Amino acid sequence: MHSLSLHASTIASLQPALSPRLQRAVRLLQLSSQDFAQVVRDALDTNPFLEQEDVPPGVDDDAATDEPALPPPSHAELWGVGSPGRLRHADADGALFDTLEARTSLAGHLLGQLHVLPLSPRDLALASAVVESLDDDGYLRMPLAETADPLRLAPPPQPEELTIALRLVQALDPAGVGARDLAECLQLQLRTAPPGATRSLAERILAQHLQALAAGDLRALARRLGQPPAAVENACAAIRRLDPHPGWRFSEPAVQYVTPDIIVRKIRGEWVATLNEAVVPRVKLNRSYVELFQRHREPRHAELGAHLQEARWTVRNVEQRFSTILSVARAILGRQQHFLAYGAMAMKPLALREIAREVGVHESTVSRVTNNKFMATPCGVFELKYFFSRGLATAGGGACSPTAIRGLIQEMIAAETPGRPLSDVEIAAELSRQGLQVARRTVTKYRQLLRIEPAERRRGRAAGAGKGDAHGV
Repeated sequence: MHSLSLHASTIASLQPALSPRLQRAVRLLQLSSQDFAQVVRDALDTNPFLEQEDVPPGVDDDAATDEPALPPPSHAELWGVGSPGRLRHADADGALFDTLEARTSLAGHLLGQLHVLPLSPRDLALASAVVESLDDDGYLRMPLAETADPLRLAPPPQPEELTIALRLVQALDPAGVGARDLAECLQLQLRTAPPGATRSLAERILAQHLQALAAGDLRALARRLGQPPAAVENACAAIRRLDPHPGWRFSEPAVQYVTPDIIVRKIRGEWVATLNEAVVPRVKLNRSYVELFQRHREPRHAELGAHLQEARWTVRNVEQRFSTILSVARAILGRQQHFLAYGAMAMKPLALREIAREVGVHESTVSRVTNNKFMATPCGVFELKYFFSRGLATAGGGACSPTAIRGLIQEMIAAETPGRPLSDVEIAAELSRQGLQVARRTVTKYRQLLRIEPAERRRGRAAGAGKGDAHGV
């Protein structure tokens, strides 16, 4: 026991301890460039030996590129990840600016309809209160009796009045708003469909067998209803075409805005990665204060001496941080050139240790550098860690990245025959024929990551689209 304890203590003594300053540098390396810039701004506000550096005039190198000239990035320029509807226009001076499509909120859409109805001021106020109580997806999740509390009406509204107000809202467009649960939301939408056998059966399923519908066992559902499986399938297909969240079509799309740390352009036929100067804090030592301090330094100025050391460390940390980010980005770019040319299917397997060896840093450093750092390419904006994945063995003895396999799966499903979708088993078999040994459960996982429905659901949607008109839904 004594020897084991001695051995453990010896190992601990041999491991180098990180200094507080080095530990701090490691923590800062994990920050996004926006958060890091805030740290530097705080240092500028508190350290007299630091000052803002003037931004040097840009160098125009767009003339040497093979692509159309791009405006240089500025501090005000943001790159959107998944931002549909963003347009680029030029004003009279040729300057580019962004505009966004004006969107009507759900509440605005519903209130506009209420104000053209022949309602008394009291009824209009109660219906408007219901609208203002709806969640973004169109549901009323608070008690109906509480919707009118902010109005402080005299006399207080009766339950019958509130029910009428709710029915008014539920009759508005889009169908399904004002529902208190999923079944009511779908039932409200079915009422707008032409009468028919399919609609009646669908209403019965929603009223009595919603859990069985969610389980997806159509044969068991047909036995419970005493109906032919084909009729039950048509009714279920009609239900699947309904919108469980009707209010979301009026909500703003979820957009994540990031400022890229690295910008990739094609210059003279080669992909080149450069730092986005907009994210690099412009900070330098205030030479006048440094020289003044050094001429009149005294023992009682120890606190100012600590400030000077901190200022010098901050300047070096900024330089080292972005030098490391650029080196890692260039190493990644060198190994993923085909991705820029051919897309996700050309992504190569890549491990942290490969980039670490090339750059000359530890794997943990590469891991921190690739977290919350983004690269803007003609294909889109990607977090640096997106380019890393373990390799899956191929029949030819090589390796393929999961990103490439997901791209293949997406292409296979996009090209499948309408009405004859590929099952996960069939996709796995086709990948095997192409030399990629991928298990069925892995195909299922990748398909779910791509947000693609299973074959049965895709088949049901295709069949329902063809039969909907014939069955009155």
